[in-house]
Amino acid sequence: MKKLLTILTFTVALCGCNAKTNKNTQAIKEENPEIKKIDLVLSQMSPRFQEEISIQNKDEFLQELKVVLEDEKKYRTDDLDLYYLIDKKHNVGSEYVPKDLVKLVKNPDFSISRNDLSLRPEAYQALMELSQGALNDGLRLLVSSTYRSYDYQKALFERWVRIDGLEEAERESARAGTSQHQLGTAIDFGNIDDSFINTKEGQWLDQNAYKYGWSLSFPKNYEDITGYRWECWHYRFIGKNACAFQKKWFNNVQQYMLEFIDLWKNS
Repeated sequence: MKKLLTILTFTVALCGCNAKTNKNTQAIKEENPEIKKIDLVLSQMSPRFQEEISIQNKDEFLQELKVVLEDEKKYRTDDLDLYYLIDKKHNVGSEYVPKDLVKLVKNPDFSISRNDLSLRPEAYQALMELSQGALNDGLRLLVSSTYRSYDYQKALFERWVRIDGLEEAERESARAGTSQHQLGTAIDFGNIDDSFINTKEGQWLDQNAYKYGWSLSFPKNYEDITGYRWECWHYRFIGKNACAFQKKWFNNVQQYMLEFIDLWKNS
């Protein structure tokens, strides 16, 4: 009987110890400030984001977020961050010009529409890789627009206002200082028209660009989020890890991911 009581006492104690350990483990997880920070940032995202996106495994999400943020440091740090948020609410000044812009010239890898095109060095290198991928599949990409200065964008926006009126221009063209093109990491491919998606090149980019770190900036049916109508030709270089992170956790919407990262950095 004494032996049985001893065994029962030990079992109860062991169960109590396990329960206490589990509670302590849970408490540590709940007290993790970075997990709390995720919740804080998520609460600041748009209502539509909160309806569409649900981060179930926050530990996994956090680890992959750290990879993406660390990956950003591999690119030059003496310029704007690669994930810099620029949109109708976040801008850059008229004086901003990316450092060491690389001029695009005629070459065997891709075609260019003009002789005044240039890209930030990281984006240029990524374009070369993207173009090689397309060439391997029998396609030659046409680069139609790249870096645009503040003044160039100002004149372009005003031109569209004259043609289409202010309301329509706001849907299709960025005001000066709010265009991804001023960052030197965005490219317009092909004929810069909705019909581009029906071309072999447009379809190839739609299916493969992310493999080389290029993300579609303005997807279909997200004008209320991005501020612009669908642009099947406009891609921004953000890196391979960021593209994978975007596809996995943000419904493949670039604006969602960049807004989250911006809030994370500033929280």
